[in-house]
Amino acid sequence: MTTNSFGARDRLEVGDAAYEIFRLDRVDGSARLPYSLKVLLENLLRNEDGTLVTAAQVAALASWDPAAESGTEIQFTPARVLLQDFTGVPCVVDLVAMRDAMAALGGDPEKINPLIPAELVIDHSVIADVFARRDAFRVNAELEFARNQERYQLLRWAQQAFDDFRVVPPDTGICHQVNLEYLARVVFTSDGPGGARAYPDTLVGTDSHTPMVNGLGVLGWGVGGIEAEAAMLGQPMSMLIPQVIGFKLTGELPEGATATDLVLTVAELLRRTGVVGKFVEFYGPGVANVPLANRATIGNMSPEYGSTCAIFPIDGETLDYLRLTGRPEQLIGLVEAYAKEQGLWHDPDHEPVYSHTIELDLAGVEPSIAGPKRPQDRIPLAAAQHTVRSLLAGQATIPAEPTGLDEASGSRSRPATLSRSAAITRLTNRPHQPRGSRRTGGRRTRCR
Repeated sequence: MTTNSFGARDRLEVGDAAYEIFRLDRVDGSARLPYSLKVLLENLLRNEDGTLVTAAQVAALASWDPAAESGTEIQFTPARVLLQDFTGVPCVVDLVAMRDAMAALGGDPEKINPLIPAELVIDHSVIADVFARRDAFRVNAELEFARNQERYQLLRWAQQAFDDFRVVPPDTGICHQVNLEYLARVVFTSDGPGGARAYPDTLVGTDSHTPMVNGLGVLGWGVGGIEAEAAMLGQPMSMLIPQVIGFKLTGELPEGATATDLVLTVAELLRRTGVVGKFVEFYGPGVANVPLANRATIGNMSPEYGSTCAIFPIDGETLDYLRLTGRPEQLIGLVEAYAKEQGLWHDPDHEPVYSHTIELDLAGVEPSIAGPKRPQDRIPLAAAQHTVRSLLAGQATIPAEPTGLDEASGSRSRPATLSRSAAITRLTNRPHQPRGSRRTGGRRTRCR
């Protein structure tokens, strides 16, 4: 039972349905928080029990110091757990072993179940034995089921035997695609003591690329199998309140620039800033010009620059994607109503407090290339020929400006980072302050 020390419990009516929610505006200081920390704050309010999650943790998050290198320890309880094949099967085996132990002790084995929903997606399994035929997909899927019949029998049994556990078969797609297109709710619902309850969809997944779902406004990141299993069994995850990097987007991509060009530019800037173990959050007027697919790709690259997550807030693009992927209108209406009621809806003119800020004008993103092993070594397409010639000549830098087809080896050089015509970014090495506040001191670096 929630302690509700802050009087945050309330009701939200959406159409003919009513939901119990925990209002963020009942906590002083919540309005200034970044989107991702508001999600964590709601999580603490809803799960406050006075023992594992305390009022002191709620207060610490509400009074978050963006400049602090290490924040207060809090207990995070994800709404669900995403499992893929390799780590999901051992989790099922552990649950089976627990039921066997319960039966041996004379107890009821049916009481052993996941305490939060667990979703296992069998991905990266189908082998292309047959190709260039109309029936190739069907034949390859049938071969996969035949080769792993015993394993899939176990998983099918587990889906029927355990509560809040479901399995997505191997011929459906990779776990992150399935999570984005089908499993993610954005706003989760469950039965609570006061009836139906609505709260932000959050998760941990057994894959480093779990942050792909951040593009949909869902807070989640990758963990190890032991952590995922502990969460599945109802154990809150101990974590420190992180620093949050604000990534302000303005403008829109120029013609010819692709999602890959945007992602490579973002990855380069974040690597240069240093975001390991931090949250990255996108905001500003340019967010509306980034399609959901591009947002998901940026989130998917989180392991490449080391952030825990790279999240976009909920906005109209989120709702359009939910409709595109066949989510029910009732859910879409709930997502919009809940996000606006809780201050989780993206306002392009609002600037939360951040630990550091980066600003990127999308109009300055250039077509680029990068190798698969080192995506941070982005090369503007306009300088590609000169860069390749320089590398073949044993040089580790690229020319400052192309001066001729045969002059790469003798021209001035600079590190292979952003070209001169790329967007100017602003890195603020102190806490970001909202508009209207006074800024004194600090150091500002302008990067070209």
